[in-house]
Amino acid sequence: MDTRKVVLLVGALFVAAITAFFARTLIAGSAAPQANAMAGAPAAIDGPKVLVATRALPVGTIIDPAAVKFQPWPKELVEGAYFQEGTGFDMKNVVGTVVRNAITAGQPITQGALVKPGDRGFLAAALGPGMRAVTVPVSTQSSVAGFIFPGDRIDLLLTQTVAGGGDGPPLKTSETIMRNLRVLATDQRTSDEKDEKGNTVVHTFSTVTIEATPKIAEEIAVAQTLGSLSLSLRSIADNQAELDQAIASGAVKLPVNGDPKAEKALMVQLASQPQNGNSTFSVGADVSRFQRRTVPGKAQDNSSPADPGAGGAIPGGALAIGPVVRIARGNTVTDVPVGGKK
Repeated sequence: MDTRKVVLLVGALFVAAITAFFARTLIAGSAAPQANAMAGAPAAIDGPKVLVATRALPVGTIIDPAAVKFQPWPKELVEGAYFQEGTGFDMKNVVGTVVRNAITAGQPITQGALVKPGDRGFLAAALGPGMRAVTVPVSTQSSVAGFIFPGDRIDLLLTQTVAGGGDGPPLKTSETIMRNLRVLATDQRTSDEKDEKGNTVVHTFSTVTIEATPKIAEEIAVAQTLGSLSLSLRSIADNQAELDQAIASGAVKLPVNGDPKAEKALMVQLASQPQNGNSTFSVGADVSRFQRRTVPGKAQDNSSPADPGAGGAIPGGALAIGPVVRIARGNTVTDVPVGGKK
């Protein structure tokens, strides 16, 4: 091969190698430009502040100050039925009202969606589906000194004296007969009264209207004839604690498909459901050693008094002749003479 051609070929290969090297360097070094999204401030809403719900408000919810707030709203979307800030609006006109139509969280509250105290159908709107309103007479001591307001949840206690059939002192007892009852009104007031500084005014009252199922309403009516009723104010955390306990024990079955919305709806329904049964109680002996623990037994008809050395008298007025057997059934202890009927 001609020497000149060989030199030209080697030179062309050298130039090609250098060109390829520089081209590769340029391609590897020039990374694609990254678009840095600039977090801009949200556009300011050009409009007045309207009253919106801070949480979901089902039908029958009693409005409290924490349930609503003012929020800017687009001017072109503001309707005449909205509550607007700075137009002579007074929060006292909304607090204590009842939701007539369901309101979602963040939705503006309209005047037609609320029922004011004193309006026709107010109490019926406050009641949940299938619920009844029951009025219970209370005293200052039995109503937590007036510190119970509409929307609170209470337990109902029954205090009574059980005479039994004997001659001994009667059994004094108190038991929690109903739980998680919602207060609808105290006396005839259905909202909280505020003073000039906006503080809640505490009033004593003689009656409380509560929400109950038809069966619980019947039981409350009977309980009023048995003794005196007292109110016990519940903590907000009690509902969740009892609900968790019911789920753990299997008393409440969660949806099988695990739908979060279905579970949440079930939780809300159970947390707001009045409860009866499984009552707890205390008797006089739990408070004082000088009080009874059981109901006085029926006195026996004996022609002659019992011989103290042969068994003595049964507590509660019943006289025993001969040996006595003491039988315990749960918290109840009964003394039965040998050969007698249980």
